[in-house]
Amino acid sequence: MKWCHCQQPNHFQISRKLQDKYADLIMFLFSSHVFKLVTTKDYRRHLLKQRGWVIPLIMFMSLFEIVISQNQSPEPESTQVLQLHYQDRHVVMDNGIFQLTLSNPEGFVTGIQYNGIENVLAYDSKEDDRGYWDLVWNFPGKKTKKTKGTLDRIEATKMEVKTQNDELIELSFSRTWNSSSTTAVPVNIDKRFVMLRNSSGFYTYAIFERLQGWPAVELDNIRLAIKLNKDKFHYMAISDDRQRYMPLPDDRIPPRGQPLAYPEAVQLLDPIEPEFKGEVDDKYEYSMESKDIKVHGWISTNDSVGFWQITPSNEFRSAGPLKQFLGSHVGPTNLAIFHSTHYVGADLIMNFKQGEAWKKVFGPVFIYLNSFPKGVDPLLLWHEAKNQTKIEEEKWPYSFTASDDFPASDQRGSVSGRLLVRDRFISSEDIPANGSYVGLAAPGDVGSWQREYKGYQFWSKADVNGYFSINNVRSGRYNLYAFAPGFIGDYHNDTVFDISPGSKTNLGDLVYEPPRDGSTIWEIGVPDRTAAEFYIPDPNPTFVNKLYSNRSDKYRQYGLWERYSELYPDEDMVYNADVDDHSKKWFFMQVTRKQANGGYKGTTWQIRFQLDDKMKNLTGNFKLRIALATSNVAELQVRVNDPSANPPLFTTEQIGRDNTIARHGIHGLYWLYNVNVPDSSLRLGNNTIYLTQPLATSPFQGLMYDYIRLECPDSINYLTRS
Repeated sequence: MKWCHCQQPNHFQISRKLQDKYADLIMFLFSSHVFKLVTTKDYRRHLLKQRGWVIPLIMFMSLFEIVISQNQSPEPESTQVLQLHYQDRHVVMDNGIFQLTLSNPEGFVTGIQYNGIENVLAYDSKEDDRGYWDLVWNFPGKKTKKTKGTLDRIEATKMEVKTQNDELIELSFSRTWNSSSTTAVPVNIDKRFVMLRNSSGFYTYAIFERLQGWPAVELDNIRLAIKLNKDKFHYMAISDDRQRYMPLPDDRIPPRGQPLAYPEAVQLLDPIEPEFKGEVDDKYEYSMESKDIKVHGWISTNDSVGFWQITPSNEFRSAGPLKQFLGSHVGPTNLAIFHSTHYVGADLIMNFKQGEAWKKVFGPVFIYLNSFPKGVDPLLLWHEAKNQTKIEEEKWPYSFTASDDFPASDQRGSVSGRLLVRDRFISSEDIPANGSYVGLAAPGDVGSWQREYKGYQFWSKADVNGYFSINNVRSGRYNLYAFAPGFIGDYHNDTVFDISPGSKTNLGDLVYEPPRDGSTIWEIGVPDRTAAEFYIPDPNPTFVNKLYSNRSDKYRQYGLWERYSELYPDEDMVYNADVDDHSKKWFFMQVTRKQANGGYKGTTWQIRFQLDDKMKNLTGNFKLRIALATSNVAELQVRVNDPSANPPLFTTEQIGRDNTIARHGIHGLYWLYNVNVPDSSLRLGNNTIYLTQPLATSPFQGLMYDYIRLECPDSINYLTRS
């Protein structure tokens, strides 16, 4: 990369100068060892067993690590008392490490000064377009086809100091709904900002509240958006293996960029940096599951400064651990999405009835800045940010917030137990649900957690023996839910658990019996709630994001829906369940076929299989289990041995509106269907099941399968295929 923006910090402390000198020497001599030596204690232990120069090197690098860690907090002599400055229409929080400037009384983040950079934010943007909370809302029935709703940047009308002492400052920027208003969203909103002494960042959270008697309303999207200085922040990191130098926002604007099938996807025709020429940039290529959104952000490599959003808990996000959200993307933009309909659709519009009261706290999240001295690889700032994330997770729930609506640890409860899976066609003993997700969410039906949005959810991952512990649970009423990799369906314990402050509930052994009538005749895929194990083609070379080349997650590439028509121009996919490999033959999404006239046509897939003489005396219903990983304005029709049967043996009718196909996802909402297949519809020898998706007005209509299985009638003990 040859970024030309080379502004350097204009001042350093004495300790920083010493760090620079040592860092230059170390990076010159030992650059290949820096990563493991600085970040991995196990690697240092391994090297201690070696001889020669390694031991003094380790001692030296250990001292270097201490110096680096000290750089993350101020030297004692530089520590300043927390200060709150009032300016004309602004208020500034200052702890000597950085300054946070907020508009008063609106509560917009207008400036962040850190490490010699006067403002890490997009200083050339309007003040209300740098850092802000916003939401999208509607009065029921008022939405038109031309708009998703009303965008509200949550402009507060009152600023109040909630806490100010030597250890912290907490500010409130609030607004109260006026019952005489016919154009404002009927929700009280209180945005909070917290700065701690000796902390390299700030915390923010918001309290949303509706009172009884207020009008009905719909909320589509709630988020915190921060836009960074595009001349400085060029490197984005959202996980260990998803990070890269990014194009500039200017590259997306015509004539440099050309919008593709939808405005979020842009092909870079003449980017400022030639290495991006021809690539596709789309913010949805960088979406993440809620369980994985812990830290993400940007690095200014010239300044060796990192800007990160750290989320220690996802308890306040909607729809459980698998719900996908946006994070960081070209801008450079850093988002905290607290609620959205992405990858689910209208089922996640927050719908409040006339008179319905509600309160929820979104956050806190931690906006964290870090830096290294010159000479140290600035990309290592990502690893230091991950370490800080662990620290924040250990501090959760935070004890310093001034609002009683955010309970501390001693005001919360816990639930523990062990989850076992009982499937006698696989094992004669109960199986520990290793790796299962077990969670508490509002009381509801089986799987209702993936459409739940008004309350809080608390999830934990079971260990190898199936044991789980769900800690720091807010007081309230919950059902227990779970899903286990390798097994279809959802566990649901319909007992209503009342969690109270300090309560500790041990549920002992819980047993999940996944749907099963008989032994497996054949199966396609792996029951993991995604389509990731199926055949994913290489993208059209014209539309590539280099980050996802030659990777297992190449489903994030743009335009893969068009590859189906290219691979199957005339006839649809035919899959032989007895011999074919789903990872090589089963296309990962059943989409429409583009026609020569520009229209689209539905598709019918065939599953062929044989029933041998062992099956000749079977009577009763076979069972076809179909687990869908997603559906977007689609219908699944099932027919057996007669492709023209009308009506079909089974139909879902139209389901889903999650737009997963266009947004490069591998799953959306999970759907499970159990289809009775009469023995009279099957025959010895060759059989064919036809899966038809007939709806075809868009290239983005279609299905993704998670797993399909055909079972014998329960009267037969037919051995399961391995």
